[in-house]
Amino acid sequence: MSEKWSLAGTFVEACNCDVACPCIFGGSPTAGECKAFVGWHIDKGNYADVALNGLNVALAVYTPGDMDKTEWKVALYYDDKASEAQKNALMRIFTGQAGGWLARLAEAWKPGSGELLGAKSVGIEYHAEGKRRSLKIADVVESEIEAIIGVDGTDVTLVNAHPAASALAVAKSKKLSYHDCLWQWEISEKSGFFGPFVYQSD
Repeated sequence: MSEKWSLAGTFVEACNCDVACPCIFGGSPTAGECKAFVGWHIDKGNYADVALNGLNVALAVYTPGDMDKTEWKVALYYDDKASEAQKNALMRIFTGQAGGWLARLAEAWKPGSGELLGAKSVGIEYHAEGKRRSLKIADVVESEIEAIIGVDGTDVTLVNAHPAASALAVAKSKKLSYHDCLWQWEISEKSGFFGPFVYQSD
């Protein structure tokens, strides 16, 4: 039986779709394929008695068509600040071995459904400043997004639309530069989201 775990923090996403990405509504990617970089900053979390506070995890995702109809190829990155016990916990959680919603997400790249190209321990920098959120991995990715402001001066927000977070600020990318595995992406002025997440074991 898997250990009990829980995570809470901020989810961040940037992709190559026009704003706002139609994939979360079951639509087709606006460019015919999906190139996305997503990340999770864990404010508070634990796997059994292993604390995961302050750590980061990220995922590069490529699908050649609709996300619910084509095979996913993904690359996983987890924080090199983590101890060996924390790394093992993050790997179990984010590869779906520990259950919960992330196990359902991992179904998209299990053998026969897609492919996990690799998992690396890397330095992941997460920053939140005003309406901007950013993720950086040296020599791999720079991703920066900024919330779109609505007519009332607050963030344009989607509620109950994305499985990764219950409420998301709709954003536009300032930059998504990714160079690793099979992919070389240079994307800007495209879709982004960020918002709070809470996940736990089943």
